[in-house]
Amino acid sequence: MEYFAGLGVSMEETHICVLDREGALIREGKTRSSPAPIAAFLADGPPCEQVVFETGRMAPMLYHGLVEHGVRVVCIESRQAYQALKSLAGHKTDRNDARGLAHLARTGFYKPTHVKSLSAHAIRSLIAARKKLVGQRVTIDNQIRGLVVVFGVRLPRALSPAFKDAALKVSDGVPGLHAALSGLFAAREAMLSAIAAIDADMKRMARASKVCSRLMTVPGVGPITSLAFAAAIDDPSRFKRSRDVGAYLGLVPRRYQSGEIDYTGSISKRGDVRVRTLLYEAANVLLTRCAAPLDLKDWAKAIGARSTMRKARVALARRLAIIMHAMMRDETEFQAA
Repeated sequence: MEYFAGLGVSMEETHICVLDREGALIREGKTRSSPAPIAAFLADGPPCEQVVFETGRMAPMLYHGLVEHGVRVVCIESRQAYQALKSLAGHKTDRNDARGLAHLARTGFYKPTHVKSLSAHAIRSLIAARKKLVGQRVTIDNQIRGLVVVFGVRLPRALSPAFKDAALKVSDGVPGLHAALSGLFAAREAMLSAIAAIDADMKRMARASKVCSRLMTVPGVGPITSLAFAAAIDDPSRFKRSRDVGAYLGLVPRRYQSGEIDYTGSISKRGDVRVRTLLYEAANVLLTRCAAPLDLKDWAKAIGARSTMRKARVALARRLAIIMHAMMRDETEFQAA
């Protein structure tokens, strides 16, 4: 007899349900949301052919931990599971979710999703932290501009040395304004130092990685873009074709077809937003700052000539993703022609 299990995961506890091939309930319970207790609970019952749970914040830790304990675990997309679980149970509870996932496991009505390695998640966390710090720094710069414009002063570029000097010059003799700007600039300097430290770490990591060193041979691709792309792809072999990466990153047009209706819209914008943004910026750099003659650049400019430069940048970003995946898979460097 074959047995299947579903895990309803929450931050503190995980509900576990074990069913047989016919859907009969064999065993259920709950335990702490950690790989060892879950593996121990499953080991006390009949061996399961498949253990299914949804994607979420706990997914990477649980997946890799359960694999180390020898559990045949599969992670499925939460959006797909939501539609199936909604039809299986009237009430949304962790217990019902575990039962519904066990039913999905025994019927095979699911699509497995790739769980990135913990090292890839560590790089993604570094990129996310840098983005948050840069966003907060921009917010503080805008706040400083708003405070001094009341006194009729328009400040220069935020990253120029004259920005701070001009702002503090306005606050001389104005106690309230001076105290406010001093606090904002103190926070701003701390953020700039943190961003510089993260940038140094990212450059060091990119130079130490053979994959990132190859990716940086592509014009317009720097340490941040190479690290973000390598972390997003993680395992190049999970894509059958390099052109599938464009759809994975949301860089292909959406399509809706039903009967006589066949509509093609703008790009889907699915997948990792940060990687898609970085690829778009790399495409813009290649088009505007790269002086070397490139067939890729000429191809994108031809698209811009008959359409718009925005569409040309999107098309070039998609092509860069395809090229960079092929470079990761084949372990080759960028070829200009």
